[in-house]
Amino acid sequence: MIQKANVFLSGLPMTLTGGVFLAASFFLPMLGHTEAEVLAWIPVIVCGLPLLYLAVIRLIQNKGIAKISSALLISIAMAAALLIGDLFAAGEVAFIMALGALLENMTVNRAKQGLKKLMALEPAKGRLIENGRERMIRASEIKKGVILRILPGETIPADGIIRTGDTSIDQSVMTGESLPVDKTVGDTVFSGTINRFGSIDIETTKTAEDSSFKRLIRMVTEAEEKQAPTQRIADKAASWLVPLALLIAIATYILTENVIRAVTVLVVFCPCALVLATPTAIMAAIGQATKHGVIIKSGEALEKMGKVKAVVFDKTGTLTYGRLEISDVTPVAEISREELLKLSASVESRSEHPLGKAIAESAKKQGISLYDVTEFSMKPGKGIEATINDAKYIIGNEKMILEKGIDIPADVLRTLENVRTEGKASVIVAKDAAVIGVIALSDVLRPEAAAMVKSLAEMETEAVLLTGDNRKAAKYFANLAGIQKIEADLLPEEKVKHIALLKKDSHVCMIGDGVNDAPALKTADVGVAMGVMGSDIAMEAADVALMTDDISKLPYLKWLSNTTIRTIKTAILLSMLINFVAILFSVQGILTPTTGALVHNAGSCAVVLLAALLYDRKYKAIAAVHSC
Repeated sequence: MIQKANVFLSGLPMTLTGGVFLAASFFLPMLGHTEAEVLAWIPVIVCGLPLLYLAVIRLIQNKGIAKISSALLISIAMAAALLIGDLFAAGEVAFIMALGALLENMTVNRAKQGLKKLMALEPAKGRLIENGRERMIRASEIKKGVILRILPGETIPADGIIRTGDTSIDQSVMTGESLPVDKTVGDTVFSGTINRFGSIDIETTKTAEDSSFKRLIRMVTEAEEKQAPTQRIADKAASWLVPLALLIAIATYILTENVIRAVTVLVVFCPCALVLATPTAIMAAIGQATKHGVIIKSGEALEKMGKVKAVVFDKTGTLTYGRLEISDVTPVAEISREELLKLSASVESRSEHPLGKAIAESAKKQGISLYDVTEFSMKPGKGIEATINDAKYIIGNEKMILEKGIDIPADVLRTLENVRTEGKASVIVAKDAAVIGVIALSDVLRPEAAAMVKSLAEMETEAVLLTGDNRKAAKYFANLAGIQKIEADLLPEEKVKHIALLKKDSHVCMIGDGVNDAPALKTADVGVAMGVMGSDIAMEAADVALMTDDISKLPYLKWLSNTTIRTIKTAILLSMLINFVAILFSVQGILTPTTGALVHNAGSCAVVLLAALLYDRKYKAIAAVHSC
C-alpha cells in the first residue's frame, strides 16, 4: 500500500501539481495574498514523501556507506527548513529533486519484449518416425537419437544429422548468413533453422531442451541478468556530502549561534543541480540522437559508448545489404554475356532458390526478355534442369554438373576458385554435355562502410568483424571495408566468447541486425541494432537502435557520447562551484533559506541550459563521413 502511494506521488501528474502549488505559494503573497504561503505544503507532501520513503528504504536495505544517499541529505534539509518555518524552501527543494528523478527515469525505459519474441520462434512440434510411421509430438518430448522428418517450409525442432534427403537450409536465425546452405546426408542441422526445399530425415543429436535454439534463448536471458544499472552520480557524492553538510551546518551554528544560517547551509548544500546534471544532459543527448535517427535506450549506454575502443560488426545486413546481386557473368563457349544471362534467367525464373531469384531479377531489371522453358525440374541442394528450344540446360553446383557426366574445363575451375576467394556464390551453366559459362553472385557492401571504419580509426577505435559466414566471404568484405581483425564461421555462442575476450582489454560495442546477434549485443558493453534491416529481437536486445540502415552513424554516436560526458562533468563542476559560493554566503548570513533555495535553483537552471545547448550542438563530421 505504501509503495503504491509512493509510486502515485512520484509520478508526473502529481509532481507537476506540486510545482504549480509551489509557484502559487511564491507569487501570490507578492500580490498581497499572504495566506497563500501555506500552499507550499502541497509540494512538501507530494514531492517530499517519496524522497523520505527512498531515504528510509536505503537506510534499512543498503549496506555500509551506501545507506547515505542524496535522498537522505534532501530529507534533512527539508526537515530543517520546516523547523524554522520556511515552507517555500522545503517545498522548492522537494520539487526540484522530484523533477530530477522523473527526468532520470525517462532515460531508462528499457523494453523487455525481445526475449518473448525470441521464444515465439521456438518450434512447437516435430514429426517423429517410428517403425515406418509418422506422428506429431511436442518439441519438449523429442529425445536424442530419434528420427525426425522435416518437410519443405518447416522449422527444424532439434539439432541433428541428415540421414536421408538433400535440401537447402535457411540458417539466418542462427548464423545470420544471407544464403540458404545446401545440405545432404551426413550434414549437421540446427534447431530453429528452416528447411527451404527438399524433405529430409534427421537423427537428433540433442534433446530439444539442449538444442542450439534453446541455448540462444538462455544466452539472451543470462546477458540480460548480468546488466546492472549504473549507480547515480548524486548518490555516490552523497556518501561524503551528507556528513560534510552536517559538519558545516553544526560548525556554523556553533560559531554564529544562528540557527537560520545553519539551516541555510543545509538548503544550499542540497545537490539539486548535481542530480539534474546527469538526466538532463542525457535527455538532451537522446533527443538530439533521435533527430539523427539513433534511438538510445539508456544513459548508461551513452556513457559506456564514450569508453568503447573496439566496435564489433556482424557482416550480413550490417556491413553489407544482405541481398544478392550478380557480380560476374563469365561465358566459356562462343556465347555473349547477355545471352548467357538470358538463358540462365529463363531457367531460373521458375526457381524458388535465392540464387535463382537473384539471377532472374537481374535480367528483369535489365529488360531482358526470357525464353519459354519446358521440362523444368529442381534437385534440392544441387541445381535445376530445363529445356529451351529442344536443348537441355543444367544450372547448378559442381556436384550436379559432375553427376551428369559433364567435364568441367580447367579454366572454369580456376574461375570458380577465384570466385570463392572473393567470398562469392556461383552457379555453373551447361548446355547439353558442355559447360557454357559461370555466373557469380555476391552480397553488396554498404558504400559508407569504408569511410565509417576510417572515422572510427581516427577516433582510436578498432573495427572487428565477427560473422557466421565463411572465412573467404568475411575476408573479402573486410578488406573492402578496411577491417583487419576477422573471425568467421561463428555460431552465436562463439560470437559471445570472442566479445568476452575483447572486453578483457577494452570496452566493446557490437552492431548487428539478426536474431543470431541478440546474445552478442547483450554481452557487449554497448549493443547497437540496425533498424530498417533489423529483427525485432535484435532491436530489443540492443542498447542503441539505428532507425535507418546507415552505419556511418556510429562515429556520430561515439562523438555524442564523449560530448555528453563532458557536458555532465562541466555541469557537476558548475553546480559544486555554485554550492561552494552559496555555502560561504550562507555562513556569513548573506543568504536566508528562501534566497538560498533560489540560488541553488539558479544553479539547476544553469545545468538545464547546458543540456539545452547540447541538444542543438552540431556534429560536422556527419557530412564528412557521407561525402567520403
